Amino acid sequence: MIRERGGNSVPAVFNTESQAASFIRARIAKGTVVRADDAASWDNLHERFEIKRINHQEAYSLDGACTNMAEEYFSRLRRAEIGIHIAGADLLRYAQESSWREDNRRVPNGDQVSRVAALAMKRGKYPRKIRGLRDYAAPGCHR
Repeated sequence: MIRERGGNSVPAVFNTESQAASFIRARIAKGTVVRADDAASWDNLHERFEIKRINHQEAYSLDGACTNMAEEYFSRLRRAEIGIHIAGADLLRYAQESSWREDNRRVPNGDQVSRVAALAMKRGKYPRKIRGLRDYAAPGCHR
């Protein structure tokens, strides 16, 4: 997950941290200050970015290096998924929703509802049949 200081977050799902590093290199402007933990996966980011690294065994914040903004997001994400199984394509969608909630957590609820309702109205009608569900029959059900 990429978070701009004072801006929005960009969630993404990867199998490895090295895949995440490629995503970061492709989406962040050269010369940007990047904050990361001391995992070896982030070592190759030094050639493109100024990196402030933190070893969590030594400190959570030291000399401007910390990952608290990302850690806050992951903490809220983990608490929100308690009792819910999330995997596959749903993982990214869930991360995107959690990212939106994180980015808008200080926006009054009424303003959030108004924004979501306005976006839904712009979307228009959904097709009568929802793709993928028309051929579904629950086990034991006959058509």
